[in-house]
Amino acid sequence: MRLHETADYPGATPDQVFSIIRDDDFRAEVCEKVHAIAYEVTVDDQQDEVRVQIDRTMPAEMPDFVKRLTGETVEVRQTEVWGPAAADGSRSGTVRLTIKGQPASMDGTMAINPTPSGAELVVDGDVKVKIPLVGRKIEPEVAKAIVAALQVESAAGRARVAGS
Repeated sequence: MRLHETADYPGATPDQVFSIIRDDDFRAEVCEKVHAIAYEVTVDDQQDEVRVQIDRTMPAEMPDFVKRLTGETVEVRQTEVWGPAAADGSRSGTVRLTIKGQPASMDGTMAINPTPSGAELVVDGDVKVKIPLVGRKIEPEVAKAIVAALQVESAAGRARVAGS
C-alpha cells in the first residue's frame, strides 16, 4: 500500500526543518507525544550523512483482529538516512520502518523541500504486511498509525521552529 504524507512548515527554511529532524531531544519529545511506552533515539551525524534510528515500544492501538497477531504492544524501529543539502537547501533521504517480530514494514523516501511559504517534509513509502489472506486488510491500519505519528511530529516541529 502506497503512503504519501506532506507536512508544511510555514516560514521555515529547509535547514531549520532539518535541524529539528537531527535533534535527538526533539525526536525523544515526539516519542513522548505519541505515547511510546519506552524509546531510544540515536543520531549519528557524519559530514555527508545523518542517520537517525528510533526504537520505540508502542501500545498496539489497532483493531482487535490485528491485536490478536501483535499482542498489546509493538516494537517499532525507524531508521532514516539523510544526505547532504542541495544548493537550494533541500535534502533527501530514505526511511525504513519495521515492526519487530512481525512481517510488517515500510520502505520509502523522505525529502525536505523549500516552498514559496517556507518548507515541507514529504514522506513517500510502501507499507507491506506479508501475511497471506489478511495482510492487505492490515496494511491500512499500519499506514494510519504511521500517518498519525507523522502528524504529531510535524505539529511538534512547527511549534519548535516557531519558538526558535
